[in-house]
Amino acid sequence: MNNMPTLNHAEQQEAADRIHALMAEGMSSGEAIMIVANEIREREAAKKDD
Repeated sequence: MNNMPTLNHAEQQEAADRIHALMAEGMSSGEAIMIVANEIREREAAKKDD
C-alpha cells in the first residue's frame, strides 16, 4: 500500500492521535493524513539506514 510499513496497534493509535491533533489545529484531514504518513515513511527509512 504505497510503500507504507505495517504498524502495530500502538503505532496505529499514535498515528491516529497525531492526525487528530493536527486537525484540531485547523488542518484538513487529507493534509494531516499525508503529513503523518510521510513522517512514518521517513522514520522507517531512517531505521533501515541504521
